[in-house]
Amino acid sequence: MRTRLLAATLTAFAAVSLAACSSSGSGSGSATAAAGSPTPAATTAASGGPASGAAAPTAGSTDPAPSAPAPADGATPGASAPAKPAAPADAGLPGKPDADRTAKLVAALNAIDPGIVGGKPDQAVDRARNQCQSMYQFPKDTAKLVDMANQRFTSPEHPQGFGPETAAKINDALRTTLCPPSR
Repeated sequence: MRTRLLAATLTAFAAVSLAACSSSGSGSGSATAAAGSPTPAATTAASGGPASGAAAPTAGSTDPAPSAPAPADGATPGASAPAKPAAPADAGLPGKPDADRTAKLVAALNAIDPGIVGGKPDQAVDRARNQCQSMYQFPKDTAKLVDMANQRFTSPEHPQGFGPETAAKINDALRTTLCPPSR
């Protein structure tokens, strides 16, 4: 009887020791179990309960979590999907036009109303380039584009803009002379 009790105790102690050695050491329960405090398996075996050669689970041991299946695309698990790159801040902003293109733009704006350019072709080109960027950003929002053109193209005689009709004509002129085709 003592031999069985001794064998069961040693088997339980060995199981606890192996579990403590193979765990990552993150739990404090495995260190206590390895130090010799009785575990449920050892207590059961010592009290004359069933003892087998198989190691019973211990109170301090942690089973490793089942691993998640790897993604089908080969990406590492837990890593977020690559983000779609954002459009650059200058998207839709055309480059500074050459002299010929500037002349066409100024002529188109002067044909609508000479006060739009107002003798400042460089300022008109800058405003036109910025309006092209807005046209790129909001290609289907005609009302917004008209409002933005009305706010953008002002003069001392028209501090509130030239009105919605003229702003719509400005947008049409920009599409034909300076702005890249909308997406």
